Amino acid sequence: MRKYLVTIAALLFVLGSLTAVYANNGDNNGKAKGKDKKFELGVDVLLDEQKDLIEGKQVGLITNPTGVDKDLNSVVDVLHNDPDVDLTKLYGPEHGVRGSAQAGEYVDYYIDETTGLPVYSLYGETRKPTPEMLENIDVLVFDIQDVGTRFYTYIYTMAYAMEAAQENDIPFVVLDRPNPQGGEKVQGPVLDPEYSSFVGKYPIPLRHGMTVGELAKLFNNEYDIGADLTVVEMNGWKRNMYYDETPLEFVMPSPNMPTTDTANVYPGAALVEGTNASEGRGTTKPFELLGAPYINSTEFAATLNELHLPGVDFRAASFTPAFSKHSGTLSHGVQIHVTHKQSFHPIKTGLHIVKTMHDMYPEDFAFRAENSAGVSFFDYLVGNGWIREAIEEGKSVEYMEEQWKDELNEFKNIREGYLLY
Repeated sequence: MRKYLVTIAALLFVLGSLTAVYANNGDNNGKAKGKDKKFELGVDVLLDEQKDLIEGKQVGLITNPTGVDKDLNSVVDVLHNDPDVDLTKLYGPEHGVRGSAQAGEYVDYYIDETTGLPVYSLYGETRKPTPEMLENIDVLVFDIQDVGTRFYTYIYTMAYAMEAAQENDIPFVVLDRPNPQGGEKVQGPVLDPEYSSFVGKYPIPLRHGMTVGELAKLFNNEYDIGADLTVVEMNGWKRNMYYDETPLEFVMPSPNMPTTDTANVYPGAALVEGTNASEGRGTTKPFELLGAPYINSTEFAATLNELHLPGVDFRAASFTPAFSKHSGTLSHGVQIHVTHKQSFHPIKTGLHIVKTMHDMYPEDFAFRAENSAGVSFFDYLVGNGWIREAIEEGKSVEYMEEQWKDELNEFKNIREGYLLY
């Protein structure tokens, strides 16, 4: 009898274990992403709990394809079809409201085919909404996914729009979204204001570790914008969450930001854009594939791997970009493989890549040409002029890190006052 009972108990234990495993797999894999009721984006909270911010008002919406709710419905279409909301005008950042434009391509005024609404470009000739663009607008709403890197331009579209809202006495609402790189790591040099541009407007570090809502509050107070700002916070996001640890699907923020892997390497790998090497635009792995026709991929990968940088391996790779730098020309270099994103330091890695290119191929490698003020595009990306000089003078990346440490710590202290999660 005892043996029989033991057998039954063992069977029950096994069945219970299998049920638990199945349940966990259902939570992690079988569960429809975005359906987690505990996790809500700013747009979901707006519609569920704070609709009074836009109800019965003429709304201007600044967005792009990432402006979706947790069920992947476009915020443009959701607001347009809502009888309680008068969605009046749309405003598009770089790449446009529907994401159809490539990097740097100017998008002019047009009519949105789906809604029939006018769309005004906030990239190119007009980065700040004009009073004419804001006529008959009662509230401006911003809903765009950022990638957590200083030189990604959407956060400056937000800042300029906040300035315009303040100047025209229009309330400004930011619908918050996750930082794809998580919200804990704050890394890299702080922008020198003398190098301010549309790829770096304010003195923040390359990897700021903030959401768009948190940045909006910081910009508004620290840099004297003074807009009537409301941030609609998310529910369920925690600072240690990378995007792939949320229940959300990733919608490409721009044509060359296809995956969360791209976002994770972007703060450092995009520095290659300031050189004559390819940053992988025109391939299926932008910012993960880096190289140039003059590089020996095997030697280059071996040299980078000998650095033993944390959380990353480099694989020798060759590729032919379909457009952008070295279009149609076979290039050689590496693919970045992040093996442990928590320990991976994208800026340190990116600087080592640029420095190694410079040191190994001094006759062929070059930073992009200086403008009339003596500034290279690399300087605008990195946020100063001294790092390029340090690379040319043979200084170590560790030396560079030591130089930017104090300003980075100062920013971290300021940042603490604006964290929402």
